[in-house]
Amino acid sequence: MQHQIRTTHAMRLGFRQVSGFAEDHALRIESVRGRGFDSVRDLWLRTRLPPVALERLANADAFRSLGLDRREALWAVRALRRAGDKDDLPLFARATMSEQEPDVSLPPMPPGEHVVEDYRHLHLSLKAHPVSFLRGDLKRRGAIQHETLPTIANGRRVTVAGLVLVRQRPGTAKGVIFMTLEDETGIANIVVWPKVMEQYRKEVMGARLILVEGYIQSSPEQVTHLVAQRMFDRSHDLIGLANDAPSRKHPVPAGPALIEPLNDDRRDHPDTPAQKIRHPRDVRILPPSRDFH
Repeated sequence: MQHQIRTTHAMRLGFRQVSGFAEDHALRIESVRGRGFDSVRDLWLRTRLPPVALERLANADAFRSLGLDRREALWAVRALRRAGDKDDLPLFARATMSEQEPDVSLPPMPPGEHVVEDYRHLHLSLKAHPVSFLRGDLKRRGAIQHETLPTIANGRRVTVAGLVLVRQRPGTAKGVIFMTLEDETGIANIVVWPKVMEQYRKEVMGARLILVEGYIQSSPEQVTHLVAQRMFDRSHDLIGLANDAPSRKHPVPAGPALIEPLNDDRRDHPDTPAQKIRHPRDVRILPPSRDFH
């Protein structure tokens, strides 16, 4: 992959980052890898890992060093142990039989869908940030990028939007909620006073992607907060990422079969978009935020 590497430094993600991938499977790969593997089938034959384990690696986009993207790798894994596979029929192990299925031309996976799949199986993405695909619409709504917040004068009104990473309500804060949002440029620290919390409780507690209007509060320690005044749940915008076509409208209808929260707040908020809209393939789009009390 030397022609794809554009820097002299890199970070390698370990197998422990792959959701559901067992440690003993990782150790087995390490023990037999030698100078590497030349195909998904080679990896399977030398490690004897079950195809379900290889499917987890494919879902995590771990086969790019073999020249396969996520979709191509999944196709190759699904071809293992097919009916009549000579490697599952000892009497025919030495027979000359085709080991590969015919080449197929798979449609490319849209960038937005790649990022969604990265978050599902790795809890992060090195390809792009989900909010970057929504930036055009957010800009039209007046939302600025988080990296510009420290340059804005104290007291000025601004609008930001981002994924909710953390919600905190310290016992000593007298009911104040602190939220940490993330966009493609950095984080934004949001302060939600109790009166605003009363008005926007569903947005604060239920949103996975939120748009916040408020004013800048800068401290002498060069810490910048945004004091929230209005808040809007934009979680349904995340649904369009998987088909690379973000929409201002809900791309799937809300209904009993489509109800699943996009975070771990399981309380009944029937009017919250984040808890009425789910991806048409019946998957959770992004992992939940971390909430502390």
